[in-house]
Amino acid sequence: MRLHAALVLLAFLCGAAWARPAGVEAFIERMVREHGFERKALEAVLSDARVRQDILEKIRRPAEKRLTWTRYRKIFLTDERIREGRRFVERNRPALERAEAQYGVPPEIVAAIIGVETFYGRITGRDRVLDALYTLAFHYPKRSRFFTDELEKFLLLAREEGLDPRRPLGSYAGAMGLGQFMPSSYLAYAVDFDGDGKRDIWKNEIDAIGSVANYFARHGWKRDFPVALRARGVDPERHAAFLQAGLKPTFTLEKLQAAGIEFDGDINPRLQAALIALKTDQGAEYWLGLNNFYVITRYNRSPMYAMAVYQLARAIAGKEADHAPSG
Repeated sequence: MRLHAALVLLAFLCGAAWARPAGVEAFIERMVREHGFERKALEAVLSDARVRQDILEKIRRPAEKRLTWTRYRKIFLTDERIREGRRFVERNRPALERAEAQYGVPPEIVAAIIGVETFYGRITGRDRVLDALYTLAFHYPKRSRFFTDELEKFLLLAREEGLDPRRPLGSYAGAMGLGQFMPSSYLAYAVDFDGDGKRDIWKNEIDAIGSVANYFARHGWKRDFPVALRARGVDPERHAAFLQAGLKPTFTLEKLQAAGIEFDGDINPRLQAALIALKTDQGAEYWLGLNNFYVITRYNRSPMYAMAVYQLARAIAGKEADHAPSG
């Protein structure tokens, strides 16, 4: 009995034994039936997936929920990240200008997304995408449906692109490449922007640029429209209904002004915005997020993330930005 227990423990620790969790068999059946996967080959791939406890711990404590805007901003609004963003723009100017002409997304916005996501390709993730998606699909009930779908899409794109699904690396949530696309986003929005016949978002900056711009365009980015406005005169009690309405812009600037909320700029009063509060170490900071701010949140639903992208983009472009660079 002791020997048996020791062997079971060793197998668990090494991830060598494949005791199929609930849902795996049904997943295999569906992949075989709906997508024509060969059962034994698929079983071999999935049996190689490792359940990662550290991934489960990370997914429960994302930075957007742990940090204030003050601390979150300091991670992304640094002199080094701004400087590297400008270098990224310079070495990719033709591709960025072509992306802006085709999709309407400014170069600095595309650069800022890649800068926030992976420091311009420096940090693209060290976790096997297979392990991340398998762990979250079958061992994280809260979002099992979402990650099971992403695992399906990952296996499909690996087959489509001729990749060994055991090899790609990404984030602990399964996001991949310079722009950290989830597999479903890869299938839907990744483009072969340099025309070499491959959609390489891992190492090809040109493909990554086109893919990010395409993602934004497909989610409703409006060419030459503003992103966000700093709000003044906000009273948390008086303006509670605005603050609780969510990220989608549903109130006209005219209505917000009539309610006593102030902002700078000569801007169309019929444009719609959302009133957003960012928690800082000194209290709340208020912003009006317009359509393009909302589009950034389709990439990551955190308003802090969207604001970091917006402010980094402005700094890369040499425009005024509400930040204090450091590092």
